[in-house]
Amino acid sequence: MNRRKFIATAGAISAGLALNGAARSIAATAPAPKPMKLLVLGGTGFIGPPMVRYAVARGHEVTIFTRGSRSDVPGVEHLVGDRTGDLDALKGRTWDAVLDNNARDYRWVELTTDLLKDSAEQYMFVSSISAYAGEATGYDFVDNPWSGPPINTQSRLAQPDAEFERGQELPYGQTKALAEQIAHAAFPGRTTVVRPGFIVGPGDPTDRFTYWPVRINRGGEVLAPGDGTDPVQFIDVRDLCEWIVRLVETQTYGNFNGVGIGAPISMAEMLYGMRAITSSAVKFSWVPIPFLMEHNVQPYSDMPIWIPGDPLSAVDNSHAIATGLTFRPLAVTAADTLQWHEARPATEQVELRIGINAARETEILEAWHASMAHV
Repeated sequence: MNRRKFIATAGAISAGLALNGAARSIAATAPAPKPMKLLVLGGTGFIGPPMVRYAVARGHEVTIFTRGSRSDVPGVEHLVGDRTGDLDALKGRTWDAVLDNNARDYRWVELTTDLLKDSAEQYMFVSSISAYAGEATGYDFVDNPWSGPPINTQSRLAQPDAEFERGQELPYGQTKALAEQIAHAAFPGRTTVVRPGFIVGPGDPTDRFTYWPVRINRGGEVLAPGDGTDPVQFIDVRDLCEWIVRLVETQTYGNFNGVGIGAPISMAEMLYGMRAITSSAVKFSWVPIPFLMEHNVQPYSDMPIWIPGDPLSAVDNSHAIATGLTFRPLAVTAADTLQWHEARPATEQVELRIGINAARETEILEAWHASMAHV
């Protein structure tokens, strides 16, 4: 191919990609098949705002229920109350669907479903893959990596201890699993449960994903865990929320794993994919797990997103994709997250909530190189 043909072909490809992107954007904000009345329990945290914005853009009439924080989306009705008991603002009202995206306690779901079971057709409950049995956040699976089939919507859920009595507090995974049962019981055949894993992107208050594009953009030698082959899984908050709204529009019921991205990727693929969003000089140093364990470098907390051998890092999402779950490219999520981070207050930029700090990272890398010098 000569230079002229190459330029013409490249131009056509670029134009095609631009048109595809524009078409996706138009489709995303096109009017819904029919406008609906939606009640969003929450609406002002991390996943609430993009869910509300998308629903409004699709032409729905949206009401949010919070303890006081108002939506930043114009034209949204705001009801004030408390899910621990003050639900008076919800009484005597009807909606087409309830979108419960902030229940951290099964008792909240118990109260709201009991009140709203005859006031809405559908109950959309945002659960978590933590509802599955066997959740890990450390090196739990290093000596016995998961070799079974991928976790799917039929896999075993976490169960309370035998001594548990209804009304008592439960750990996060167990409370999500019990909340699912409560929702299904109150809205039989009319409940949709979505189980996300790591929800990431602009606005993420946890910094679990944010750590990596920020660290890579800083440049230099980056401590990378293991050998790069461990699977990782995460979903852009916008992809999750837009899909949830569409599930409600189509009155799609059942249980779904709201995880991404479209195809399984490894830790190395994630980090090298993020490398593309910056011009900083970056070198990845992959440090073996035994050395990390010896030096108390922890998965999840020091090395976010990464949990070696964890079955919940490669959950089956085929059922969700079949219902229309789509994904932004990794580079888009990473670039948008970095841009959002750089607009945060200076104090939040300097010290992330999670991830190994710069001094400790340097210390570990120096120790690793020193150990290799004696091999």
